[in-house]
Amino acid sequence: MRVHRRLGYGGAGPSPALPLLPDTHGIAFVAPPWICGAPAAGGSGARNVARRTSSTAFWSTVGPSATLEAMTELPVPEFYDPANAERWSYRPDEQALFRRALEWRERFGLAPASHDDVVVRLQLTDLQKDFCFPDGALYVGGRSGRGAVEDNDRTARFVYRNLSSITEITCTLDTHYPYQIFFPSFWLTDEGTPPIAHREVTTQDVRSGRLRPNPALAAWLADEDYGWLERHARFYCEQLERAGKYTLYLWPPHCMLGSEGHALAGVIHEARMFHAFARLARDWIEPKGGHALSEHYSALSPEVLFGPDEKRIAERNNRFAERLLEADALIIAGQAASHCVKSTVEDLLTEIVATDPSLARKVYILEDCMSAVTVPDADAPGGFLFDFTPQAEEALARFAAAGMHVVRSEVPMSNWPDFPV
Repeated sequence: MRVHRRLGYGGAGPSPALPLLPDTHGIAFVAPPWICGAPAAGGSGARNVARRTSSTAFWSTVGPSATLEAMTELPVPEFYDPANAERWSYRPDEQALFRRALEWRERFGLAPASHDDVVVRLQLTDLQKDFCFPDGALYVGGRSGRGAVEDNDRTARFVYRNLSSITEITCTLDTHYPYQIFFPSFWLTDEGTPPIAHREVTTQDVRSGRLRPNPALAAWLADEDYGWLERHARFYCEQLERAGKYTLYLWPPHCMLGSEGHALAGVIHEARMFHAFARLARDWIEPKGGHALSEHYSALSPEVLFGPDEKRIAERNNRFAERLLEADALIIAGQAASHCVKSTVEDLLTEIVATDPSLARKVYILEDCMSAVTVPDADAPGGFLFDFTPQAEEALARFAAAGMHVVRSEVPMSNWPDFPV
């Protein structure tokens, strides 16, 4: 059942009854007052609203005190093609999308996002081509092998259906350079060759000399002090193992700044732009991951902040954490459930516990819009060299136990527990 909300006016008294308009999708929608010519109810402060065909003209006349609260869910636009969720090469035509968004705004009388009484922020983590497609450098296929591709479709549909309720969409972008501590290019084996990707690096590997930083990098990473770079590598692995979160893992190069794989998946870019155009909403991009000497799974903080001499090498992104928690409801989706989403929510939960544990209730995690990293074993079809699904499942259970809500995208937000509608 679709829940309809009405247009609120500055005057006293109930809003006038609004007729329902049939839509081509067979769904009945509440007609905005400028279509009906309905007057505003109330006393001396009320303003009459004349019949209008332009929602832009309506908002400029009524002013910011009026808020259009549309139905909780809209139909998915006709132009959306779910097959594009599987296409690496797909990119939307932004100018055509802008025109369609203007028509959508008019058709459903969508209010500017700045008028939302309830601020709903959708945070999309690293929905980039290298993670979202089998052709990507680090495809997040999950155990099914279809993980991120199907997540693309569900996430895009979620945005379109909830266009009138989402205030702002923030996309983080994993952003990397050729030589970073989690890439094979940073290291040499005891034979003097770079190691292969998809292997762990332990403190014992570094202490024994089985792996060491490439000395040629010291000139620009350590002010030509190779001894310090070796100490940092050993110290870094020790810190990760002491924290118990991860062992250093060598990934293949991915999401390199300037590469095609760094870009958002086409249907995700299309959905966020459509939302921005239709709702006159601010669109936010938050890059992460560019530090050479620390991993940066979380959007809020690198894994290690200090080097072996207690010198700070990286900073927490406190501004972004504050921005996320300013919302009345924060919805989180993205890739991968086992790594960047997991780490971001862990850091957010740490901030919440230190500030006010009750804030956890405003966080909603879309469990069907994320997948875990798996590394298929070419020598054992159906098997995996690494499978991080248990870590993702454990994290979701822990987040739910802390008061966060683990929800599904196809369930209307009005039916989510504690959702501020």
